[in-house]
Amino acid sequence: MSSTLTSSDASRSYGSSADVPGGRRRWTLVGRWCAGALCAGVSLVVGCRTADTDAVTPVPQLLAFLPWLLVPAGLGLALSLLARWWTGLVWGAVLLALLGWFTEPYGKGSRPEGVPVARVRVLTSNVEFGRATDALIAAVRRERPDLVFVEECEYGCQAAVVRELGGGYPHRRAVPGDTSVGSVILSRFPLTPTAGVPGRMGMPGAVADVDGHPVRLQLAHPKPPLPRQVALWKRELGRLADFAAAHRADGPLILAGDFNASQDHAAFRRVLDTGLYDAARLAGAHREPSWPTRTTPALGAQIDHVLVSGEFSARRARFLDLPGTDHRSLLVDLTLHRPR
Repeated sequence: MSSTLTSSDASRSYGSSADVPGGRRRWTLVGRWCAGALCAGVSLVVGCRTADTDAVTPVPQLLAFLPWLLVPAGLGLALSLLARWWTGLVWGAVLLALLGWFTEPYGKGSRPEGVPVARVRVLTSNVEFGRATDALIAAVRRERPDLVFVEECEYGCQAAVVRELGGGYPHRRAVPGDTSVGSVILSRFPLTPTAGVPGRMGMPGAVADVDGHPVRLQLAHPKPPLPRQVALWKRELGRLADFAAAHRADGPLILAGDFNASQDHAAFRRVLDTGLYDAARLAGAHREPSWPTRTTPALGAQIDHVLVSGEFSARRARFLDLPGTDHRSLLVDLTLHRPR
């Protein structure tokens, strides 16, 4: 018998080209390249989060979904393991550790030491150009909040809420406008008008007389961080932070609405750093998504908030699904404390 193998015998002996050493090397290179691309993309966003900056597009848009970057970071780690790329293993592990750290709640919890003097139920709802007006009216009648902050409540929406809810909410502060400009605050408590925060979309303000205790109210609705208006989004969130800082010593404050920002945005953390607390975070719902409704609660970002000063505690926070809008409404039960 001859000891020489023919070419066909050699092909049958080694099998497919993926089994030969050259094929394994190609797979290793592809695996490392893919792992590196995934880790590099995640590193861009995590690096900006670590540096406390929102940077420029696409970073602000991706920061809204920061916790979900655990998926590509984990995939990069797995590919590095399969490709035996030890640098990638370390890289992916560091990214996962940082992402895990940043998913923790931002800011401290509020523990007022004063005597409870009033309970206040607050609802904030973006009705998307007024399309969810009927659903909002039904939710208000069902949940009976004391204060209602409504964003994107255009002319028809404002007329409807006055007509249908005016008896129970005789006090209002509104900025009239079409599409996303219109906003309104509805209140069971008497309101004293105040200057709102300037912005492209309406952000009215008032002082509510809550059982004899003045509470400053401010609706928040800065422009979203679309690619061509990131600078405007930062500027309007900065105005909200300036407002909160200016009124920090004036007594109880509720700043509520669609912030178009999550706790992973540096511009939003600047607002919290003025001494305000996120009511959903206080009530244990700090990562419950509120937008977009097409993918919540499986995937989304919490960009609708009720922020309160240290005189408030939060007992419960619930996100309500209203048909017709891409936002979930946020309902929180607050207790106002009188400082000792």
